[in-house]
Amino acid sequence: MYYNNDTVIYFDGNFMKAKEAGMDLYGQSLHYGYSVFEGIKSYSTAHGTKIFKAKEHYERLKRSAELMHIPFHYSAEQLTELTYELLELNGFTDAYIRPLVTCSPNMSLSKGKESYLSLLAWEWSNGYLVDKMKIMTSGFQRPNPKAFKVEAKVGGHYVNSILACQDAKDKGYDEALVLDENGNVAESSGANVFYEKEGMLFTPAKGSILPGITRQTVFEICRELNIPVKETFFKPEEMRGADAAFFCGTAAEIVALDSLDDVPFAKNWEDTASQKVQQAYLRLVRVLSL
Repeated sequence: MYYNNDTVIYFDGNFMKAKEAGMDLYGQSLHYGYSVFEGIKSYSTAHGTKIFKAKEHYERLKRSAELMHIPFHYSAEQLTELTYELLELNGFTDAYIRPLVTCSPNMSLSKGKESYLSLLAWEWSNGYLVDKMKIMTSGFQRPNPKAFKVEAKVGGHYVNSILACQDAKDKGYDEALVLDENGNVAESSGANVFYEKEGMLFTPAKGSILPGITRQTVFEICRELNIPVKETFFKPEEMRGADAAFFCGTAAEIVALDSLDDVPFAKNWEDTASQKVQQAYLRLVRVLSL
């Protein structure tokens, strides 16, 4: 699904075939989830293949490594250049890109001594989610922000995401809405969330969420379209039965939600401000213009 015999990756300073790469079984990242990563997308545009917000993603990757005390010395410019080369070597245009920073062998609970950069990519012309998702309030909570660096995109954090998402699917839903330790809405298993009421958008304030780059793009679109948006803490019952709601993320893009806990959102998606945001985002990534 992700690679074949001809797929090229970048690993530890070299381009190589994906099938030839290997992982050190004594690596700290494998044993403890001590790694940082990014999810980035490239698109076929009128100006050729373009990586959407490469600088922002790679600056966050560097910040995640810094927060986790993982040594990492690539610049955002170097990473962007390597990624375009990777796309060209594979002949990819619409693609998902996964930079991953892993650590050297170390069985002690101490900071990383050395890191390895991997750049992976695979063709991906659509989001991993589909419109009109039925979601449920999860019994799993986001990690307490006093226990983790929640603003860092860390491999080990996503065990929580797997548990929440799979629990929702096992119960017949498409995705989970995960709360923080105070019972406020945080995000989905892997995307930020907005809901709409009387023409205004609401999204969880920072604290227990990963404040996504797509989330920030939604703010920029709302300013352009004069759509009011507010960051605030709120309970799921405030969101349940609202006019509309959506998830947003690099992979997901903008995904309309159908219902929360079997309560439908009130308006037709096509009649909402949220739908205007969705259409503006799709234009933005394809033509790099609102």
